Amino acid sequence: MKLDTKDYEAKMAKAVASYQENLSSIRAGQANSAVLNKVTFEYWGTPTPIKDMADIRVADAKTLTVSPYDATTLKEMEKAILASDIGITPTNDGKVIRLIFPQPTEERRKELVKQVQKFGEDAKVAIRNIRRDANDTCKKMKKDGEMTEDEQKASEKSVQDLTDKFIKEIDAVTAKKESEIMKI
Repeated sequence: MKLDTKDYEAKMAKAVASYQENLSSIRAGQANSAVLNKVTFEYWGTPTPIKDMADIRVADAKTLTVSPYDATTLKEMEKAILASDIGITPTNDGKVIRLIFPQPTEERRKELVKQVQKFGEDAKVAIRNIRRDANDTCKKMKKDGEMTEDEQKASEKSVQDLTDKFIKEIDAVTAKKESEIMKI
């Protein structure tokens, strides 16, 4: 009986999706509403994501506008954006918060590329951990007599093929994001 790799494939796909979500929060000089995805503010004593309480729009390539649904939350949202790690000082006209994305310096772009590479390496480690779990399952099944040595080898090969496929996907996503950052 060969190992069913569907669960492991789903876990690897989730690792790649998580990596892509992490990348969306990296500010690359273009206005991108995803930078506010993890920013929360106090609303009735509860940490609330800004994206749930405001209309966030890309006004142009360098400007993001945040229009709160409840005007009384404007100041709290502005404080939360200032306190966050996105590195942009918001401006507020009493109704709308504007975030103007400055052109990153060469040094800042290199820092961002390093951050992308670190996220990529973390994602690869997650994929390799899933591969290790699958291989451990194969060894256990062989030891318990549920699979022959040939089936174990075939199962481990299919797990390795899956691993290679997802590592290539991570490399491609990383290369795309790096070129996006460096061409600004």
